[in-house]
Amino acid sequence: MTRDTITIVSGLPRSGTSMMMKMLAAGGLEPLTDNIRSADADNPAGYFEFEKVKQIEKDSSWLEDARGRVVKLISGLIKHLPPCYDYKVIFMQRNMAEILASQRQMLIRRSEAVDTVSDERMAEMFNRHVAHVEAWLARQTNIDVLYVSYNGVMADPRPHVGLINRFLGDSLNIEEMLRVADKTLYRQKR
Repeated sequence: MTRDTITIVSGLPRSGTSMMMKMLAAGGLEPLTDNIRSADADNPAGYFEFEKVKQIEKDSSWLEDARGRVVKLISGLIKHLPPCYDYKVIFMQRNMAEILASQRQMLIRRSEAVDTVSDERMAEMFNRHVAHVEAWLARQTNIDVLYVSYNGVMADPRPHVGLINRFLGDSLNIEEMLRVADKTLYRQKR
């Protein structure tokens, strides 16, 4: 990986993107974050977000500061990455029932409505969205993608961390990354 490459951690909400950001930071890759959204009961280790990413469709100038670093970008915004940079995308995948259960718990903790859309309908929409994102990513010549299973990382992180390290140029501290995979935070198992 060159210093000009931008590393992106993406995936559906509640798919393990914050854990991956923490792993990469522990491994020595500098995250682009602003610490506006602080840790809470849903993400006790923090969210590792950068608020400006939400405006990427209108303003992507912040990407200049992301060169050589890692930034989290939800899958719904990834198609707005400008083609003038090279990207390494780590796309988190997780069992859909676990994603939905985790989202439900987060909404309950926030006293928000949980039954506005059925789990079946939400899973259908998410699966269709991910298929579109994967197809778009496959067409981008400036983007390399590594799909990482959150469930696999939680079951046995070492082989996944090894793949991530190779994908990003064999310069990460694997042992520090392994310390981040905290099984006590894996609360919505299916």
